[in-house]
Amino acid sequence: MKTTIEIHDELLRQARQHARVTGRSLRAVIEEGIRLVLSAPKPQGTYKLPDLSVGDPDAADPLAGVSWQELREMIYGESESH
Repeated sequence: MKTTIEIHDELLRQARQHARVTGRSLRAVIEEGIRLVLSAPKPQGTYKLPDLSVGDPDAADPLAGVSWQELREMIYGESESH
């Protein structure tokens, strides 16, 4: 089957050189590369971040009854008089 692909210039140069040195065609070198990639072990799946939460997830939210203004004052140590 014929297809057209774009290959980085340096990679194509190296593939042609490898084909020349090994006495094979560029097509054979490219096919071997594709076969190697396809025969490689498959990834184990997507990475899942470990849960590094702190505290009791069932505990009441300590900020549930706090307004934005009160929270701002807690963070910045400011009061409304500033």
